[in-house]
Amino acid sequence: MKLNEISDNLGASKARMRVGRGIGSGKGKTCGRGVKGQKARTGVSIKGFEGGQMPLHRRLPKRGFHNPFATDYNEVNIGRVQDAVDAGRIDPAQDVTNEALLAGGVVSKPRDGVKILGVGELKAKLNFKVAAASKSAVAAIEAAGGSVEILSAAAPAADAE
Repeated sequence: MKLNEISDNLGASKARMRVGRGIGSGKGKTCGRGVKGQKARTGVSIKGFEGGQMPLHRRLPKRGFHNPFATDYNEVNIGRVQDAVDAGRIDPAQDVTNEALLAGGVVSKPRDGVKILGVGELKAKLNFKVAAASKSAVAAIEAAGGSVEILSAAAPAADAE
């Protein structure tokens, strides 16, 4: 076999439609664009245009409020943390932080920190250093002999005058 003998399998690639090659081709003259009008011309894109009718995105009311300063936590149940400890992905001797949960595959994105929730059962004695924790999670962690340290948000720097 030589390089010039290599070819795709039959049906692996489909030839493009050649337009404007006579009426017998089925795509002659107007090339499938219909007749005249703005959309028959080149370089036209009318996204959301509905022929003068008010477009859907302008008919629908705006609702709610998006807070740009909101904190977006990864919510992690203590049962998932226990599963990671059992699987050996989290070391019980080390502090359980956002970085440790990322490395252990418990969370996939760092976001603004981790909030520990109390669903599941925790048997391992773990020391958590997280952004937030629910009351039930704190109770379960302390019942297992561990501790929870809530990390405060970064304090604004004092004015250097």
